[in-house]
Amino acid sequence: MKIAVIGTGYVGLVSGTCFAESGNNVICVDIDKHKVEKLSNGEIVIYEPGLEVLFERNLKEKRLFFTTDLRYAVENSDLIFLALPTPPGEDGSADLSYVLGVAENIGKILNEIQQYKVVINKSTVPVGTAEKVAAKIKENYSGEFDVVSNPEFLREGVAVDDFMKPDRVVVGCSSERAKKLMNQLYSPFIRQGNPIYFMDERSAELTKYAANSYLAMRITFMNELANLCEKVGADVETVRVGMGSDNRIGKRFLFPGIGYGGSCFPKDVQALVQTSNQYQYPYNLLKAVIEVNDQQKFVLADKIIAYFNNDLKGKKIAVWGLSFKPNTDDIREAPALFIIPKLVAAGATVMCYDPEGMPNTKNYFEKNHADLMNSIQFVADDYDVLEGADALAICTEWSIFRTPDFEKMKASMKQQVIFDGRNLFDLEQMKDAGFYYNSIGRKTIQ
Repeated sequence: MKIAVIGTGYVGLVSGTCFAESGNNVICVDIDKHKVEKLSNGEIVIYEPGLEVLFERNLKEKRLFFTTDLRYAVENSDLIFLALPTPPGEDGSADLSYVLGVAENIGKILNEIQQYKVVINKSTVPVGTAEKVAAKIKENYSGEFDVVSNPEFLREGVAVDDFMKPDRVVVGCSSERAKKLMNQLYSPFIRQGNPIYFMDERSAELTKYAANSYLAMRITFMNELANLCEKVGADVETVRVGMGSDNRIGKRFLFPGIGYGGSCFPKDVQALVQTSNQYQYPYNLLKAVIEVNDQQKFVLADKIIAYFNNDLKGKKIAVWGLSFKPNTDDIREAPALFIIPKLVAAGATVMCYDPEGMPNTKNYFEKNHADLMNSIQFVADDYDVLEGADALAICTEWSIFRTPDFEKMKASMKQQVIFDGRNLFDLEQMKDAGFYYNSIGRKTIQ
C-alpha cells in the first residue's frame, strides 16, 4: 500500500519504518529540512532499540522516503497518517494546532487533485478530533475522503516489537470503505490472532487516554502504598508480589518508584482531566493522580537532603539515570529533571551519567536552568561519575545499573551511601556490601 506519514517524531518515525518493513511504500513528511536531510542520509534521529536495523534496510530498499513536500506525499499515497505533536497547553488541554493546520493544507491539496484519501489520526488527540479534522478538510474540499482514529500504543524502549506484534489495534471508523483499507493494512501485523477492534471515532480517541491514565493510576497507587509502607514498617516489594498474584489485578505496572514521566502519561492524564472539565465532569481520581505524581518526583531529593541535615554545601551527589525510563533517550518529565535542581538548590554539586540521555539532559538544563549549569556535570562513565561522591541517587533502572561492582563503587565513593529510586538491589545484599541504602517503600539499611 502507499502510505504518507506526516511528522517524523517518535511515533511517526517508528510507524513509518514499521509500515515499510511490512512491504508498504512509505513517504514521511516533516517541515524540518535539516532533519529530513539527516534521515534521508541514513542518520536516525531518535534512540529506540531495534529501529535502526529496520530503518537502514527499508531506506536501502527504497520503501522508505523522506521529504518536506506535503503535496507530493498526499498525491502519492492512499493512506495519510497524522503523527504530529499535540503538546499540552497551559490548562493541560492538547494543542491541536499542528494537526488542524496540516488537515487544512490536505484539504487544499485534495481540492486540486480530486482523489479519495483516508486521513488517519495517529497522534494522541482528544475526543472529537476526528470530527474537527474532517471539518477542516471540508473547508477546502467537498469530494470524497474519510477520517479515521487509529491511536498508537507504543512503549518507548520496545516500540518496534509493540508495532510489529501489537496486543491489539484500535480503529475508530464510520466508513466501510476506510474500514476495509485499514483491515488490509494491519492484517500482516495480527497474523498471530491478536485483534483489530473497530469502533466509532470518539470511542477510539478515548480508549488511548483511558489506557494511559489507568496505567498512570496504578503506578501512582503503588507509589502512595510504598510511602505508607515506610511509615508502618512493611516491605512494598512483598506487598507488590502478594497483590500481583491476584489475577484480577495482575503483576504489571505495580513497581513503586519516583513518579512516572515521559511523553505520554503526564500529557495524557492532564488532557483527559481537561476533557472532563470541558464536559463539566470532575474527574477527581485523575486530579489526585497528577498531584501525587508531582509530589513523588521529589521524594528521593527530600531523602538525600534530610540525610545530610538539610545542607548539601560541599557535597557531591552522583546520579545514575536521566531518561524517564531505560532504553530511551527521552527525558520528558523525567524525575531526574526535578531531583537535580532541588539538590543543587540545597548546595550540592551533581555529577550525572546516563547511557543515552545525557545530550538531551544537558540541552534541557542549558535552556531552562542555565544558572545551575556550574553545579551540574556530565560524566561519560558509570563508575567515573562516582569518584568522590558523598551519595549516589539512582533515578532510572537501566540494566547496567542492576549488577554493579560494589567493591569498585565503594573504592570510588567518598561515602558509601545510596538512595535508590527504583529498588534495584536486594536489602540483604546491600547490608553485606556495607552500604547505607535507602530505597522506596522498604526498610533502610544502615
